[in-house]
Amino acid sequence: MLIRDFTAEDWPRVWPIVRDVVRARETFTYDPDMTPEQGRDTWVVGPSGRTVVAVEGERVLGTAHMQANRPGPGSHVSTASFMVAADARGRGVGTALCRFALEWARGQGYAGMQFNAVAESNRVAVELYRRLGFEVVGTVPGAFRHPELGRVGLHVMYCEF
Repeated sequence: MLIRDFTAEDWPRVWPIVRDVVRARETFTYDPDMTPEQGRDTWVVGPSGRTVVAVEGERVLGTAHMQANRPGPGSHVSTASFMVAADARGRGVGTALCRFALEWARGQGYAGMQFNAVAESNRVAVELYRRLGFEVVGTVPGAFRHPELGRVGLHVMYCEF
């Protein structure tokens, strides 16, 4: 598996991953009715950030984007998001993407990385982030409507560098 910068030619292979993750309504707070254009505008970040893909040959296994969490006085803290194709889960793709994002953020001089909205029901991601140095610094109760579990909390997670 190789992690490399996203190119415009990748979007037709990234969109199905984004679409399927968002439409599942289990992990992301994005609009499940977003169009491919809205998805691209949401997922592909500008030049001060970075969007990458994890590939195996020509196949996109997953994708991530990373950037400053907030502008101005909050711009010293980074953030990142990750999506992995359903049939590539459990193969270390998410772990590799998260490690890549952390290395990028450290290299850019950020003081830490913050995740603003991790569904507490997404136990695989929560445990992965904990293994990589994140801690839950707060939880907004019932802030996420899970399709099967109903309202669950959204964790704010932080890793200080």
